[in-house]
Amino acid sequence: MAKIHLSLAIGAYDHVRDLLDGTVQVAGVELTALRLPVEEMFYRFLMHGEFDVSEVSLAKIVALAAQDDGRFVPLPVFPSRVFRHSSIYIRSKGGITRPEDLAGKRVGVPEWAQTAAIYTRGLLAHDYGVDLASIQWHQAGVNEPGRIEKVKLSLPSGVRLTVVADRSLSEMLLAGDLDAVLSARPPAPILAGDPRVRRLFADPRAVELAYARKTGLFPIMHVVAMRREVYERNRWLAMNLFKAFDEAKARSLERVADMAVSFFPLPWAPDELRLARELFGDDPWAYGIEPNRSTLETFLRYAFEQGVCCRPLSLETLFPPEVQATFRI
Repeated sequence: MAKIHLSLAIGAYDHVRDLLDGTVQVAGVELTALRLPVEEMFYRFLMHGEFDVSEVSLAKIVALAAQDDGRFVPLPVFPSRVFRHSSIYIRSKGGITRPEDLAGKRVGVPEWAQTAAIYTRGLLAHDYGVDLASIQWHQAGVNEPGRIEKVKLSLPSGVRLTVVADRSLSEMLLAGDLDAVLSARPPAPILAGDPRVRRLFADPRAVELAYARKTGLFPIMHVVAMRREVYERNRWLAMNLFKAFDEAKARSLERVADMAVSFFPLPWAPDELRLARELFGDDPWAYGIEPNRSTLETFLRYAFEQGVCCRPLSLETLFPPEVQATFRI
């Protein structure tokens, strides 16, 4: 039987490396892999469906699913996971010292429906008691003007969101026209070491570790999704892709754990893996629904509360049946 050819767009992660270089094969599939910046990848996949399979924003996928836009079929494969206490940026002399101080302030987001922003707003509302409707929200590109929302929004009553087309969030933060920015990608002044801006949390790792220990949650940013017509033509692709991604990730974790040599240009990488396993179990980057149910259901709740999803969603309706459970021998 001839193999099916699929195009795959994804970031250059070590945990997909063996899939991209052919060490791990997707059974029945010949892959053409494209490694692209996430913003470009998401835009081209969501707007034009240029790839058969792509990494994509979890927020965009759930927003479209809630709107009954069935163009994409997500798999419970999560290339990117990041704690987001570290993604709150403020003016150094703006008088903000704790999350509660953001109530009533002017806060910028790259997109209301950015996954990182949804998690961060959820933290502010649920963990720190901030009324999101009290904030004056502004949407613009982080470092370039002109960024747009990719999905329709159903903003909650009382929430004010102003679209700023001709300025960037970085520019507005430096000018004092914003008090804070919530963003996955750091504002340029942060990367440049500009003393006028800083992270809200001086030691975000300590805060994120405490959050992980308290909640058991490990925020998911991105999923892998197929175009609907690709899935419908060959539904066996869902599990075959899942298994290949899972094998590639397992091989990556083996490299991290290897103490004989350094596969990553980082000191103490095996120690970091041991810490992650203490927090999240033997596979700290688990794929699949059940190992991630609490994290995923928390995100779905935040997305609905914040008007990214126009109706509640369940995981059983979000993911296809072929990957909702795995077989056992």
